[in-house]
This record gives sequence, structure tokens and C-alpha cells, in this order.
Amino acid sequence: QTPKGSCLEAVKIAIDAGYRHIDGAFVYFNEHEVGQAIREKIAEGKIKREDIFYCGKLWNTCHPPELVRPTLEKTLKILQLDYVDLYIIELPMAFKPGDALYPKDENGKFIYHETDLCATWEALEACKDAGLAKSIGVSNFNRRQLEMIMNKPGLKYKPVSNQVECHPYFTQPKLLEFCRQHDIVIVGYSPLGTSRDESWVNVSSPPLLKDPVLNAIGKKYNKTAAQVALRFNVQRGVVVIPKSFNPQRIRENFQIFDFSLTEKEMKEIEALNKNVRYVELLM
Repeated sequence: QTPKGSCLEAVKIAIDAGYRHIDGAFVYFNEHEVGQAIREKIAEGKIKREDIFYCGKLWNTCHPPELVRPTLEKTLKILQLDYVDLYIIELPMAFKPGDALYPKDENGKFIYHETDLCATWEALEACKDAGLAKSIGVSNFNRRQLEMIMNKPGLKYKPVSNQVECHPYFTQPKLLEFCRQHDIVIVGYSPLGTSRDESWVNVSSPPLLKDPVLNAIGKKYNKTAAQVALRFNVQRGVVVIPKSFNPQRIRENFQIFDFSLTEKEMKEIEALNKNVRYVELLM
């Protein structure tokens, strides 16, 4: 949830800085600002629509196959765009369909919904065939869930990507290896760790950007710990989607293509893995 207008400004600054991949979602409640920023930059002649790679997400209350296309169409209407470049299932579990995005019973417990991920996937395939999404993928899926889709009878398109938490304290080596073998791109969210918001973050984990190893390597290259953390993932083939509303940091996060980490440094950072998630998705 962001203050009105801050997302619009952040996206425009990011596009000016060179960003072309924008990760969005219906439940961020800011897709109207993202769409406006993209359209304003197109009108300025700064970019063309095909320069932008926009990722939208199917929320947990919209898993039933008949809801998939209308949900994507709603997103496109909010964005005022004709297609998204990537549409992904946000989580491999479903909530009860309806107007409440986080449906709860009288005891405050989430109301789940029996879901058939393969049927949901088929509805995504139909959206791709209809030209509403150029590519389709998943998010927060483990190996078993990925295999369920990939081994589905009559599979038309396999997931192109799997968006998961990934950073030096949670390097995802097994999942990364599995996805590499199957040409599935890992998109790493929270690549800098996360905010310390207790409502959804495990704050007992130490802040990633205070890590002495990342800071020492940063000093050597005259880079920040954040830039080293981003470079680490990019160098191992993980797509990073850092989030910031701070103009200086938005630009800094992009300045990771003018240096390379040595093999020894990559191994040192890999060794920081604690197998801890910041984003625990307690629901």
C-alpha cells in the first residue's frame, strides 16, 4: 500500500533510469498508477509499449478457471493496456472466491478454497492464446507443484518463470538447479531482504544489508551492500525485482552492470545462505 501518486512518480523515475521490467499485481492496488506512468512515458516518446515488460498476477480468490480471464481483463482495464508481458499465479493456494481479497471466518481464520492448479493453468494458457498475456508463469511454487503442471496431460505451455524469495540469506540452490534444468527462469523477490514490517516479515532474521561480507565486497568495488546483493543474483541467472520509492536508490539499484564479482566472492556470498525466509506467507 503506497501513498497516492508515489507509485506513479517511482515508475517514471525507474523508466528514466533504464528499468524496463515492472513487477505488479492487482493486490498492490497501484496498477492504475503504473499504467499511467507507462502511458505518460510512451506519450513523451521515451519508450514504446514493446520496450516494457509488465508482470501481472492472479490473486488467490480467482483460481477457479472461469474467473481467470475476467480477472486478467480487469487488470488490463485498470492498466489501460492491451496485454501483459507475463501473467503468473501468485500463490499455489486459493482463498474462497468473492469480493473479499482476504476472506476470513468469524474467528478471523482464512477461508480457503479447494483448487485444481492444473485447471487454473489451462485457463492461463487460454489467456496466452487470446493474446492477453505474452507469457505465463507461477510464483511461490515448489518443485512438486511445478512438476504437477509440467507433467499435466495435454500441457500446452510450461511456466516460463517462478517468482520466489531469493537473496544471499535464502539462495534457493535446489529450486534454482531444478528450474535451470527445465528452462524456467527464477525471478527473485525481496532480493535485498525486506522492510522490517512485523505484519508480514520475520523480523528475527538479521537485516541483509548490514551483512559484513556484502559490505566488505562493496567497499572493494565502491558499491553498496544492496548493489552487491543484486549483482550476486543477476550473475547466477536470477532476475531481480528490487522495490524502492526513493529516487536515489532506484537509480543505485540499476547501477550493477559496470562490475563483476569474482568466483571466490560469489562463493563467499553463497556461503551466507541461512535458509531463512523474510516473507513467511503465514496464511
